[in-house]
Amino acid sequence: MALYVQKFGGTSVGSPDRIREVADHVARSRKRGDEVVLVVSAMGKETDELLRLADDVSKTKPGREMDMLITGGERKACALVAMALTDLGIESESFTGSQAGFLTDTTHRDAKILEVNPYRIRDAVDAGKVPVVGGSQGVSTDNDVTFFGRGGSDTTAVALAHALDAEACELYTDVPGVFTTDPRLVPEARKMDRISFDELLEMTATGCPKPAMRSVELARSYRVRLHVRSAFSWVPGTWVSEEASMENAIISAVTHDTSEAKMTVSGVPDKPGVAARLFRTLADAGINVDMIVQNVSADGATDISFTLPHEQVGIAEPTVAALVSEIGATGSVTDSNIGRVSLIGAGMQTNPGVAATMFETLSNAGINIEMISTSAIRISCVVREDQTEQAVMVLHAAFELHKPAEDRAEF
Repeated sequence: MALYVQKFGGTSVGSPDRIREVADHVARSRKRGDEVVLVVSAMGKETDELLRLADDVSKTKPGREMDMLITGGERKACALVAMALTDLGIESESFTGSQAGFLTDTTHRDAKILEVNPYRIRDAVDAGKVPVVGGSQGVSTDNDVTFFGRGGSDTTAVALAHALDAEACELYTDVPGVFTTDPRLVPEARKMDRISFDELLEMTATGCPKPAMRSVELARSYRVRLHVRSAFSWVPGTWVSEEASMENAIISAVTHDTSEAKMTVSGVPDKPGVAARLFRTLADAGINVDMIVQNVSADGATDISFTLPHEQVGIAEPTVAALVSEIGATGSVTDSNIGRVSLIGAGMQTNPGVAATMFETLSNAGINIEMISTSAIRISCVVREDQTEQAVMVLHAAFELHKPAEDRAEF
């Protein structure tokens, strides 16, 4: 018998009918002879509702109490799913993160897993039961409830799959797999049958919302096979593994992200240690810097631009303003109206024409590039926010991602 960890997101368990559908899905998996461990998220928009309630009653919102509050949504969902399974004649038990053996650090709202000891889950499986684990939660080294953050149920599922040596981790979502781009923008976007961990990691880092990036990092580190698929059908989704895409595509996907702003520090003295001082101060303030561009020095000074999440601008602006005079810069400015568009593909390493085609395509569409960053399998460009969707559409068409890999033109 093969053991599968199956994770169902909030939409998948968003109503009593959907919960019964999940139970039926598990029953069918059992009839095939598979053992199943379930991980579930909070129902629908329940986490958003709990956050709203916290806003209504508290200005301070202590991290410990927020984690206690938010994780209640997953506990409710896993108990309901276990009840639905029992009604189908399938023995089931629900488990909180701590009961499932998740030990974390003491960071609230974004805890990191230190250890997983799922002996109670293994005992339940050995007894013929289906364990249902509340996602995105654990217990800290201080014995407090902790929350892994948004998308943390994916991380829970992958960590359990590794700890239990499962055949695969199946991530059930409201989409049928991983697409070449957002199908809401480009109806011709294709669902990929396979993709590599490296490609999916770049996609999730540059705007692809599912699965959660932390879960992909964990799966790559521990070689956990992932299957991203729909919770609403039995159609196979997208398999994620160590190998590059079996389609051997030069470009696999186009992603976009409008959740970041750009800050530019001007007149920065061009001498050793100044950039290090700037970015160490930002790091110490907990600011997550992404793309960085430094202009060519002129008259002993340079401009440094970088991107950061919108929600951290309020912290970054006073932090940088206080630093400007200390490092001898002339000023700083923030631009919140930017977007990023990225090309992802393992095949671009051996195809030098990809960057040229990308830049030509954006130029022909009248889209100006403000920043560029690259990795071995990614090229990202910062453009105006109101041109981001157009950039996605023209690049998807230019690289013929609507076609099978073997039918696309060379670049």
